[in-house]
Amino acid sequence: MFRSGLSNTVLRSAAQRSLLLSSRGAGFAPAHRYLAARFITDRAKAMIDDTISQNDLVVFMKGTPDEPMCGFSRAVIQVLQMHGVDEIAGVNCLQDPEIREGIKEYTDWPTIPQVYVKGEFIGGCDVMVQMHQSGELHELLVKEGILKADAETDVTDKEK
Repeated sequence: MFRSGLSNTVLRSAAQRSLLLSSRGAGFAPAHRYLAARFITDRAKAMIDDTISQNDLVVFMKGTPDEPMCGFSRAVIQVLQMHGVDEIAGVNCLQDPEIREGIKEYTDWPTIPQVYVKGEFIGGCDVMVQMHQSGELHELLVKEGILKADAETDVTDKEK
């Protein structure tokens, strides 16, 4: 990958920088600052852009909507299904390391899954669960046309 071609003095992770500074003592002041650099490949950015623009609801996840490969991805899919969402465009981040890392940089959100509705980043599992519990998720799905307005509004009946 491109990062491996960069010299160690130009690019260091936050963990490496903090270890380096802490090992030199509290009074140490570096002569120069390291620039933090992150890279998303053009291919990954184009794929993410295309997927988000071509689908009303996208979940970048571990696994697929039919076979989630982690509990957080499974929870997001279950919440969406509880609301009656039938069409979920799932992108399996485990199949492509560029997408797996690129999606985190694309949104500046450190975790997977990530949910997009009509091109807008909504959040991850915790946000989806909170929105479900507060009723905001249903409102958003109706407002954006993912669900019809006459769809069942009381999701708690399905939970019983």
